[in-house]
Amino acid sequence: MSLLDKKCIPCEGFLKPFDENQEQKYLKQVKDWKLFSEAEHRIVKNFIFSDFVNAISFVNKIAEISETEGHHPNIGIKYNIVNIELYTHAIGGLSENDFILAAKIDEVF
Repeated sequence: MSLLDKKCIPCEGFLKPFDENQEQKYLKQVKDWKLFSEAEHRIVKNFIFSDFVNAISFVNKIAEISETEGHHPNIGIKYNIVNIELYTHAIGGLSENDFILAAKIDEVF
């Protein structure tokens, strides 16, 4: 099943974070997302827009998706660049939810 067809599942710390093999397997399913660092187990991606207004419009789309999925990214904005950082806070690492949300964010870019 495609990541786009999946829904994030609530996580209250009962899952184990992905190991390195799982991270690499799922990274292959999302476009241009990178591991933040091997120690922190987060994925990140920068999205570049023509101007601030388009960057903010994109952030608003991400907010809607995140609310629907019940999974929320860290978002940084620097004029026309939107930086997205994903990890599952409750487990202190990556889970399938992060890659589901990454795929859905890519879909609206």
